[in-house]
Amino acid sequence: MDLKLVRAELNAKPKKIDLAKIEDKVAKKESVIFYFDKDNSHKDLLELQDHFEAQGKSFYMNEVKYGLGDNDYMYQVHIMA
Repeated sequence: MDLKLVRAELNAKPKKIDLAKIEDKVAKKESVIFYFDKDNSHKDLLELQDHFEAQGKSFYMNEVKYGLGDNDYMYQVHIMA
């Protein structure tokens, strides 16, 4: 599963991160926050949630608005051991 990290600039393409890299970062720290781009499917993020909750980790996901437009948002994901 590849997910897109949030864009650094509005016109830039989002960088991708795979599940193995996410797991590696979560294994190194007890609490990790990721910001994912709006181009990710909500279904993929729910699969990510199921994956980490099956491991006994806490998973919190929020939609963060950063502008007035309907498409001005990103996903904030907080994973804790």
